[in-house]
Amino acid sequence: MRHAKFIFVLFLATVQAPRVFAHPLTPQPQRVVDRIVARIEGDIILQSQVRELGAFQQLIEGQAESDDKLLQELIEQWVVATEATASHFPEPSQSEVDREIARLVGQFANPEKYQIRLRELGLSDIGVRQLLSRQIYDERYVDYKFRPSVQVETADIETYYKMDLLPDLAKKNQPAPAFTAVEEQIRELLIQRGISALTVKWLDDTKSRLKLEIESPDSKP
Repeated sequence: MRHAKFIFVLFLATVQAPRVFAHPLTPQPQRVVDRIVARIEGDIILQSQVRELGAFQQLIEGQAESDDKLLQELIEQWVVATEATASHFPEPSQSEVDREIARLVGQFANPEKYQIRLRELGLSDIGVRQLLSRQIYDERYVDYKFRPSVQVETADIETYYKMDLLPDLAKKNQPAPAFTAVEEQIRELLIQRGISALTVKWLDDTKSRLKLEIESPDSKP
């Protein structure tokens, strides 16, 4: 699962039929035949979901991962969503999703350019909203789950400041901020690193216990 990337201001250069995981998919062109690419416990992941996630990554980041990595991300999303839903973790508010949509649209020259890009990628407004909502939900859940376990000492912050931040700024010929001016930003950065490390371990451990089958590309839909 791709975790949130925290930007360090200017100083730093994430028996019933099986149900289909995740939100309803954005309609795909009819010429594309869908197929099952993975089975997790009683659920399935479809090729169309892999394509949709890849298109979403292109929209957000400008490029998409390989299909294998996209599938692994969908599997990890399934792990997070399954546990979070079972614990009744609250969904993000509509206003929060609205803000993320507005921020995304604001990255384009105008709303028309944004809509053109959606059409190029085969995405819809509803589909993007669902994907953003799921991303917010997953990131918030792992933060809730692991933040209390991450302890960052002042010595850790000072070490990062001296050994990482100052040398990096020196290479860029940028002025060094006072330690007190960036202390809390460094603390949050180190907390996020800790959360990421714990999340990776949890996902790996959980996936090793799952009844998981990856379908061969030659498998029939």
